Amino acid sequence: MWARLKERLFGPKEDQEAKPSPASPKGTTGTPASSASSSSPKGAPAGPAVKKRPVLPPPSPEDVEDYFTDGFGFRIKETKIKEILQQLEIVLLESDVALEVAEGIRRAVRKYLTEQKLRLGQDPAEAVEAALKSAVKGILAQPPIDLEKLFRAGPKPFIILFIGVNGSGKTTSIAKLASLLRKQGLGVVLAAGDTFRAGAIEQLAVHGERLGVRVVRQGEGSDPAAVAFDAVAHAKSRGLDVVLVDTAGRQHTNINLVEEAKKIRRVVNPHLTLFVGDALNGNDMVEQARMFQKELGFDGTILTKLDTDTKGGSALSVTYVVHKPILFVGLGQGYDDLRPFDPDWMVARLFSPSKEARE
Repeated sequence: MWARLKERLFGPKEDQEAKPSPASPKGTTGTPASSASSSSPKGAPAGPAVKKRPVLPPPSPEDVEDYFTDGFGFRIKETKIKEILQQLEIVLLESDVALEVAEGIRRAVRKYLTEQKLRLGQDPAEAVEAALKSAVKGILAQPPIDLEKLFRAGPKPFIILFIGVNGSGKTTSIAKLASLLRKQGLGVVLAAGDTFRAGAIEQLAVHGERLGVRVVRQGEGSDPAAVAFDAVAHAKSRGLDVVLVDTAGRQHTNINLVEEAKKIRRVVNPHLTLFVGDALNGNDMVEQARMFQKELGFDGTILTKLDTDTKGGSALSVTYVVHKPILFVGLGQGYDDLRPFDPDWMVARLFSPSKEARE
C-alpha cells in the first residue's frame, strides 16, 4: 500500500534511491559514452543502445521549499496536502479499502499533516509515511481480547460460536484454533453445527480425527442447536475447557439460516462469537461483517487467506466498520498457520514491499 502511494507521489523506487554520478559533468545524467564503448571488444560490431534510467539529483532547496511552508514551524503546504490526499484515496480504493474507511484515513492524514510541525528540510515522503502509519495504527488498535486469560479464568466450558459465509474458511479455522488450544494444554470438543451440508460434517470429523479431538455430530438436516447443546453437555461431563461450535455458512439475506444461528445462541449462550471473513473478498467481506454484526452480533474477527491477499485493505476496512478486534489471521493451509493478530505486524506488512515482511 505505502509503496504504491510513495511511487505515485514521489516517483519510482529507482528514482528515489538514485544518487548523482560524481563522474558526470554538472547538468548531465547517465553513463558517459566512453565507458559504454570500452566494454565492447575491439572490432566487434556495436550492439543496440541500452536505455538507462536517468539518475536524479537529490532534492534541491527549491524542491523542499515547494513542499514546505515555514510560519510557526515547518508544515506541508495546503496545495501539496490536497495532492497527497487525492493520490492516497486512489491507492486505498485500489487496495480494497472501503470508501468510508478511505475517507476516515484521509481525515486522519490531513489532521496529522496540518497540525504536525516538521523538521527543516525533512523528506516529504517521511512525513507522509508517518501520517499514514498513525492513521492505520489508530484503526487497528482496537481493545484486544485475551483468549488465554478467558480460557484459564473464565467459565468452563468456554463456548465459542463461529459465523460467516460459505467458503470463508470457517471450518478450517475452527480446526486450526483447536490445534492451537490443544498445544496450550486445553481440552477441546468440536460441535458440527453445519448440518445444512453433509460435507461440512465430514470435513470437521476428519479434522477432529487428525487432531485427536472429539467431534459431536448428528446427521444432515438435524437441528444444529441440538448438536451444540450435546457438545456442551459432553464438555461438562468430561471437564473439558473449550467448545468450538461450527455453523452453516449463511448470507444475511437467508432469513431461515439467520434465525437458526439465533436459536443456537439462545440454546448454548456462547461466551464469544467470532466472525470468519475471507480477506480476498475485499469490500464484500466488509459488507458481510456489517450485516452479521447487525443481525447476530459478534465479538471479534478471524481473517483468513491473508497470505494470498496482496492488497491488505480488508483488515483495515472490517476493523473500522464493525469496531471489533481481529483475533487471528490465517496465513496458510496447515494447522499451524493460524496466528494471533498483531497490529504492529500488520502495519509493517502494509508499509513494506518485501515478501518477508508480509509473512
